[in-house]
Amino acid sequence: MATTRPIAIANWLYSVAFLVFIMVVVGGITRLTESGLSITEWKPVTGALPPLSEADWLSEFAKYKQIPEYLEINGPAGMTMADFKFIYFWEWVHRLLGRVIGLAFALPLLWFAVKRAIPSGYGWRLLALLALGGLQGTIGWWMVSSGLSERTDVSHFRLAVHLLTALFILGGLVWTALDLRQLAAGNARPARVTGLGWTVLAVLFIQLLFGAYTAGLNAGYVSNTWPLMNDYFVPGGIGWDSGWWAALNNDPYLVHFIHRWWAWVAVGFLVFLARKVRPIDRRASVAVHIAFGTQILLGIATVMTGINIHLAVLHQAVGALVVASTVWGVHLIGRESR
Repeated sequence: MATTRPIAIANWLYSVAFLVFIMVVVGGITRLTESGLSITEWKPVTGALPPLSEADWLSEFAKYKQIPEYLEINGPAGMTMADFKFIYFWEWVHRLLGRVIGLAFALPLLWFAVKRAIPSGYGWRLLALLALGGLQGTIGWWMVSSGLSERTDVSHFRLAVHLLTALFILGGLVWTALDLRQLAAGNARPARVTGLGWTVLAVLFIQLLFGAYTAGLNAGYVSNTWPLMNDYFVPGGIGWDSGWWAALNNDPYLVHFIHRWWAWVAVGFLVFLARKVRPIDRRASVAVHIAFGTQILLGIATVMTGINIHLAVLHQAVGALVVASTVWGVHLIGRESR
């Protein structure tokens, strides 16, 4: 008779979530080093191997020399083969990690399915996460392709979709693992998202969206002062000519301003969430406080250093931890309200 293994599956999902976290960090490095357009083709299988000879490197560099980023920016700046190999490395690692995550999810999932170890009601959820992971690879190429013909960078809208999908996958993995641990403890009904949970997640989503816009538009560079932006609370330079909606989604000054100050709205809701979960599990409350507190300090430091790459990478990394800790807190109140 087959025996389900909720704890083993939960631990596996936590391991995959850690890989997704590393993927988000490497994605930040790829973006900050302007490496994302260095590989101009999408080869899901054969692309796992990097160039192995000088001829291969020359071929890859020749392809890169045909896109606007090289023609308008890196070519005139005197990019060398060594420079190209550096940015190629980070994009290749980013894509390789995507393949590793796919295998790290698909193969154990198949094994658990064959062994009939997946508890009832969880198979569809695990398949959905697998499908979403596959879709994320397609989204990644869709993002990259936006910068290969008419632009010198990728679309910030597509970058936002790519980053937010990664964070959604991270949250889904953590939530499902938490449900499985509860199942192992004898609580058969999965947690639900309460009204408070949806509200907190919506507020956090807006902050993450404008964080992605800030990254995609290089909006962090428009001001290196805090709390004022270039001596003003509301910065000058916002382009309202095309209307407020266009400015909201495209203007780097306004996007930076919103990301900077909506953060405090998010903090207020996260503090409230942490207070709610403290009587249930103090560890989750502490995790939420530490995550958003560190994230605020890193955000300020990143701005004031003119986007120091190390701080900026840490800012993206801790952003992922904010998501994970928030999901933990929302899961706790959803578990208690069943």
